Amino acid sequence: QVQLVESGGGLVQAGGSLRLSCAASGRTAWSFVMGWFRQAPGKEREFVAQISWSGSNPYYADSVKGRFTISRDNAKNMVYLQMNSLKPEDAAVYYCASDLRSTSSRTVGYWGQGTQVTVSS
Repeated sequence: QVQLVESGGGLVQAGGSLRLSCAASGRTAWSFVMGWFRQAPGKEREFVAQISWSGSNPYYADSVKGRFTISRDNAKNMVYLQMNSLKPEDAAVYYCASDLRSTSSRTVGYWGQGTQVTVSS
């Protein structure tokens, strides 16, 4: 079993930055592909970014490429999402995810409870 707890969401102006953190616990949490998804009101949950257990080969949705950076610290069982140049369309509830089998939300093994990101224009 893996537990995920997100933090770092909040209100930011367009063009600003936020850093989301995800604390993972569970015996094998460090070994999974981990990532972030987001869900805006009335929309489906969508893939944002993922990172392998080694921290190599991060992969991003086209909509955030070049603005967001995913990283992880396995010694601390932490995953981060640095979000720069935020746009109003980035506003959503952001979910930490563990044991990703693809970029589909239907193949995620574990979810956090989510953290709200609001971007004012």
